[in-house]
Amino acid sequence: MKRPRPAIPAPVVVGLVLAIVLDTVIQITWKLAVAGVPVGASASATIRAALSSYYFYAAMLAFVAQLFNWMRVLARADLSFAQPFTALSYITVLTISSRVLHESLPVSKILGVVLILLGVFFISRTPSSTAGDGAGATGRTSDPDAT
Repeated sequence: MKRPRPAIPAPVVVGLVLAIVLDTVIQITWKLAVAGVPVGASASATIRAALSSYYFYAAMLAFVAQLFNWMRVLARADLSFAQPFTALSYITVLTISSRVLHESLPVSKILGVVLILLGVFFISRTPSSTAGDGAGATGRTSDPDAT
């Protein structure tokens, strides 16, 4: 008889969704921060343009939020389970880039998104944590007498 797959804990789901949203915000704001920089601009001109853009500071704020969010996710789920879900941000970035930034969306990119979705689907079918005994992500417990 097949054992039922355990549900993904709600805090992990919320953290993964937030990771996707934050990564999308980071990527789009990075692009917007340097959108007006000419293609042949020097590194220093690019840095000056980024530092003068509110979008740059929005990206930095999102990076800090992502750091704390990701630490909370990894405290509750295996890295090998959680990290592939962040690939879903490729889809959100591609969609927003196409619609808002008017970037091209050829069939090859759409096929790539389909492959990403398939990969995330298969990974979602695995347990979110292999430490089912209450141990942390490293498999260690806080009880020094535990074996």
